[in-house]
Amino acid sequence: MDKLRRVLSGQEDNEERGLTQVLDASTLSYSTRIKGFVICFACGILCSLLGTALLFLPNGTRLFGVFYTLGNIAAISSTCFLMGPLNQLKRMFEPTRLIATIVMLLCLILTLCAVFWWQKNGLAIIFCILQFLSMTWYSISYIPFARDAIMKCFTTCLS
Repeated sequence: MDKLRRVLSGQEDNEERGLTQVLDASTLSYSTRIKGFVICFACGILCSLLGTALLFLPNGTRLFGVFYTLGNIAAISSTCFLMGPLNQLKRMFEPTRLIATIVMLLCLILTLCAVFWWQKNGLAIIFCILQFLSMTWYSISYIPFARDAIMKCFTTCLS
């Protein structure tokens, strides 16, 4: 609003805008961030469910792989509304979730490769299962002590 007042009054300064000014100018309100998160996350879930439903059609494995991968990408992208894209990327590659992030991104890429270039339906389904497992492990990393509890549960069940 101040910028508009300066322009209309003829007092606009021609100084260059720094990166912080650009980032401050593009911030969203809290309610807009929540709405963006919900819409993007819902689209991700819808794409994943649609892909699962298309799995049972003839040649549906290809559509399943694509829609399931797009759904996971939308779900990951939805958190950018909550914490911002740069902060999201920083948190994704923290040492505690680095391996989960790399496996998750690798499975996203390998699923699309299996569907489009290699045309291996079984391989695409295996990569989708790995996507699910890596996304689950990645998501759990944001809950304090959840990974430790799951590891303890599995070691107790296996021993």
